[in-house]
Amino acid sequence: MPRIAMDRSGEMEVFARVVQEGGFSAAARSLDLTPSAVSKLIARLEARLGARLLVRTTRALTLTEEGEAFHHAATRIIQDLNDADQAASGGALRGRLRINASIPFGSMFVAPALRGFLENNPHLTVDLSLTDDIVDLLAQRADVAIRMGTLADSGLIARKLGESPRVICAAPAYLERRGIPQLPEDLAGHDCLTFNFRRGWPTWPFRQDGRNIEQPVRGNLIVNNGETMRQMTLAGVGIARLGSFHVAADISAGRLTPLLEAYNPGDLELISALYVGGGPIPHRVRVFIEYMAKALKQLSLG
Repeated sequence: MPRIAMDRSGEMEVFARVVQEGGFSAAARSLDLTPSAVSKLIARLEARLGARLLVRTTRALTLTEEGEAFHHAATRIIQDLNDADQAASGGALRGRLRINASIPFGSMFVAPALRGFLENNPHLTVDLSLTDDIVDLLAQRADVAIRMGTLADSGLIARKLGESPRVICAAPAYLERRGIPQLPEDLAGHDCLTFNFRRGWPTWPFRQDGRNIEQPVRGNLIVNNGETMRQMTLAGVGIARLGSFHVAADISAGRLTPLLEAYNPGDLELISALYVGGGPIPHRVRVFIEYMAKALKQLSLG
């Protein structure tokens, strides 16, 4: 990577890189600088601002209140400069795009789609993280998150990318052992696998006798991601409600059996892209979201 000019925008970029990498040495490697040069530049920046921005210990590097404010402003300015460079260079995307996606959907759809995106944007570096945990985009410094299901209220901006049907299913071994539920209320006598990131006792939606109902479910296993739930369902632990995109191959192969389909109310799982609002959406984020929206339209999600 070419050395950056040590002007005010250069100071901001070095400071932002220190925060991003979590330390002076890692930032120095990514910028092709020495750690002492990075340290001196941060010291000069703090002296010029008359405020301490970073607190270093042997274990961690944390931002002061002034550092948080400066980092927020510096990140926005750096992005504006990058967007200006991209506009002047014919719109070519440069820099780093941090994407966070749920484990099953990220593995099955986001990761495979990235090949074409990277081919279209060869000067862009994509940093992809997969987790089903609730992610704080600001704390994790992610540019965009792709999430499934109903979204909690937050200050994030959501863009709908698509939707996937949900299916209730179980392994043949479980059904041989515990019986096949014929009505939604029969689930009260079964082990239903649920997620630990949903508060309270979960309910599953059905349509019965011309009206929509919410059937409470319980089980002896709670998990934090869809792939673990799929594996436990395949192992015969219980009944699961999962996106059909996630289990379509298992159902087709007979490894899982769909249940209570006559009572399915058109249960859909929303697919959304989330990003931080409060200003113009960065060009790289906007281009990626548009790319994923088009890519998902071409895929069968169940």
